[in-house]
Amino acid sequence: MTVKQDSVEIVERFFREVWAAPQNPHVIDHMVAEDFVITSGGNDIHSRDEFKKWVHAFYAMVEDMDFEIIESFQNHDGRRVACRWRLTGRNRGLMGTEPNGAPIDMTGTAIWEVGEDGLLRRNWVERNAWEVFGRITDKGHVF
Repeated sequence: MTVKQDSVEIVERFFREVWAAPQNPHVIDHMVAEDFVITSGGNDIHSRDEFKKWVHAFYAMVEDMDFEIIESFQNHDGRRVACRWRLTGRNRGLMGTEPNGAPIDMTGTAIWEVGEDGLLRRNWVERNAWEVFGRITDKGHVF
């Protein structure tokens, strides 16, 4: 694949529209391939529809959610984009915890596969869930 599009801009637009306030999950229908797969925390979610359900469930667990892109870059042919990001909000039951309103400050890294058609095809995401869990359960450092 030769670089025909700015894949970083595609990924950053997705982040801005789906995760940053005000969230718009309907963008998923236009930016994500139907056979999309996301691997989040080692678990695979298959299909655009299942991904949308996962996004809605995440929205329900984080009040006043906002999202910041720290940095993004793409590989030589534009097929892969790597991003570092930060998500903030208040706890409404994230990770099965009590919805106590505790502040959430989560950082993570995402690797995206972008198709020649500009659709997002695959995503691998890792985040500091262990540290976030410790803070929202008031256990401090749990490691």
